[in-house]
Amino acid sequence: MNEHRMPLQRFCWILAAAVLLHWTVVLPVRAELRIDITQGKVEPMPIAVTNFVGQTPEENQFGKDLAKVIAADLERSGLFKPFDNRVFAKKKQSLNTIPRFGDWRILQAQALVQGRTQKVADGRLRVEFRLWDVFAEKQMVGLAYFTIPSNWRRVSHIIADAIYKRITGEKGYFDTRVVYIAETGAQNKRIKRLAIMDQDGENHRFLTSGNNLVLTPRFSPTLQEITYLSYYGNRPRVYIFNIDTGRQEVLGDFPGMTYAPRFSPDGKSVIMSMAKGGNSEIYVMDLRTRVVKRLTHHSAIDTSPSFSPDGKQVTFNSDRGGAQQLYVMGANGRGVRRISFGKGRYATPVWSPRGDLIAFTKMRQGRFFIGVMRPDGTGERLLAEDFSIEGPTWAPNGRVLMFYRQQPWDEKGQGGRSRLYSIDLTGHNEREMITPMDAAHPAWSPLIP
Repeated sequence: MNEHRMPLQRFCWILAAAVLLHWTVVLPVRAELRIDITQGKVEPMPIAVTNFVGQTPEENQFGKDLAKVIAADLERSGLFKPFDNRVFAKKKQSLNTIPRFGDWRILQAQALVQGRTQKVADGRLRVEFRLWDVFAEKQMVGLAYFTIPSNWRRVSHIIADAIYKRITGEKGYFDTRVVYIAETGAQNKRIKRLAIMDQDGENHRFLTSGNNLVLTPRFSPTLQEITYLSYYGNRPRVYIFNIDTGRQEVLGDFPGMTYAPRFSPDGKSVIMSMAKGGNSEIYVMDLRTRVVKRLTHHSAIDTSPSFSPDGKQVTFNSDRGGAQQLYVMGANGRGVRRISFGKGRYATPVWSPRGDLIAFTKMRQGRFFIGVMRPDGTGERLLAEDFSIEGPTWAPNGRVLMFYRQQPWDEKGQGGRSRLYSIDLTGHNEREMITPMDAAHPAWSPLIP
């Protein structure tokens, strides 16, 4: 079976048990091991992720692969510094005895992850892990999972999420996917396809053929569905694509120009902007009835709407004040108020899943910025800057953003390289998200059910 091509329902995430494991240990009194990720840049925590042990060569290989993915997830967060596994590869590991914490303190590891893999009688893979506080000599969490062997990579992400949550107190974001626009070809003949991958770049596949132009994919917050815009015969259509089944549904043909459809928090409606008679306004469509309701009524260009996570408010950008700025209104279109007042133009606002911040693209003096501000417009912070960067999207925990960066084209139509990047709210941990070709307009999924 090809894991890269299997829809979610076929590779059958089977979590038959997630059992809390417990050891009783007499411990010295010590403050709990914790990373405070609300205090700006932090020094990465040294953590040892040992190869998970098994009884057969196959089980041991699963164990090595699991440990590698877990360590890579934690390292990319910028909050952890996993040791090179070769430092302790020869150490005898066992989950049947308490670790020799003194050995790990010599290495200056603050946390230790150990695990075990086992193929059980029905063919499933049992994966067990334990997270230890090395200096307090205390088990922080222990869980066991059952799954089909081909799903081992997803188990790795789930374990990394559990470790992240236990040490930071925040939800993880590793068991997620990213959908984006994959681009190839010359500047004036770009082929754009809808593509999807795990958040670490694995299991990459294309969802559309490239025969029609596709733009602005967005994930549903409740289902593994994507809404996106496609031009069919030069006519804009809004689609919904179900990742699990591969089923594609047309929401409707829309006259004029349509921009950036996005789901409501409950997944029951889609909000978008449409241009009619040269005037761009914001509309919301009920997905059950297909009834479309107009929310804004202004001669200015209103576009890029995004719901607050409670569904009660909408942020959007508009030039109704003379320059492109950010606004917030009620979900019924009432109570419009401007929230951005800095120098430059603001666009593509996206409400954080936590509700505490709005991310945006800012343009000033020929430069582009990715920034965040509070919903009342205070606390503006710019996290990234370049020739052209835009399209922020939030990880489901509201602590990390992804965006795309594009280089300029030269006079011969060369260059123009476009790539995805992630950055945390401190603005320090910027990472390129590796894709097989040019990439733009990313959208981060919620945690996979």
